[in-house]
Amino acid sequence: MYNQPEAILEQYDLEIRQITKGRGTYICDSSQGMKLLVPFRGSAERALFVRNVLQSLYDHGFCVEQISLTKDGAAVAEDENGTRYWLKDFVSGNECSTGRQQDMAGAIAELAGLHSALSSCGDSLPEFMQSESHESKSRSKRHYRELVRMKNYVQSRKSKNEFDRCFQKVYPHFILQAGQAVEMLSQIDFQKHRQELCHGDFNQHNVLRSPEGFRIINFENMCCQPQIWDLSNFIRKMMEKNNWDPSLGRYLLETYDRRRPLSESEKKILYSALLFPEKFWKITNHYGNSHKAWVSQRDIEKLNRLVEVEPARERFLENLFSFL
Repeated sequence: MYNQPEAILEQYDLEIRQITKGRGTYICDSSQGMKLLVPFRGSAERALFVRNVLQSLYDHGFCVEQISLTKDGAAVAEDENGTRYWLKDFVSGNECSTGRQQDMAGAIAELAGLHSALSSCGDSLPEFMQSESHESKSRSKRHYRELVRMKNYVQSRKSKNEFDRCFQKVYPHFILQAGQAVEMLSQIDFQKHRQELCHGDFNQHNVLRSPEGFRIINFENMCCQPQIWDLSNFIRKMMEKNNWDPSLGRYLLETYDRRRPLSESEKKILYSALLFPEKFWKITNHYGNSHKAWVSQRDIEKLNRLVEVEPARERFLENLFSFL
């Protein structure tokens, strides 16, 4: 295991001076600058496609991390067990702070720029990318079904714990929102967005404040889905961290809209995505996958906290379109 990174890096045409182990990665000081050796969970052809998109973005002036090719021209290298890795630029900086409005606005402005730049890369997407285009809609349906199954499970329990009782109390409210969101999404023509590329995992951990400005990193999950899902994911996380402060939501949405105006279709997707009670699903899903003989007090606290801030979330949703 000690020689694993060295063996993989031998597949690249560069000199390695030093290797430092990071969290699930290897930080490499090389003759071509600082690099990161990172596991890649996907096919070799997908990795090459993403690598080429990142190269195109860079060539058109959008500064994003680049992926090194192996000596054989591949975007990934495999170890003796068949595990794939790719070697990318190391970007230094501090993660976007969820407590600094300037950081959040800078991140969202960079996201708008990324989406505009990616629009020129989606004219001829390969079939293996286009097949993902409806995953976002089907995911909401799947989460809705999982909430229903959790309700049925809790109802069937003869001896209910504190989490079960709290869940039963708030379930009608959140399942109504989930159903409305799924219904709205079913009425949206996603064909309009089938050629769009998005980051796929845009959150505060994947955007850095560097000396050169804000930099988006970790494109391993780039996918063909409506770009507005990146925005909705980031907005939801920032609002959750800030008790659904409407002034913050307005500021972030207006920041994005100024750089990349949202279409009516995108506004509907955004509203539907934020209406779906994703946090409620996440908490109950964690509980559903845990050992029921011992209930995590943390899950109970999170559920109670969710209920506390729900009025603020509802007010934000009621005024969402007035922000744009």
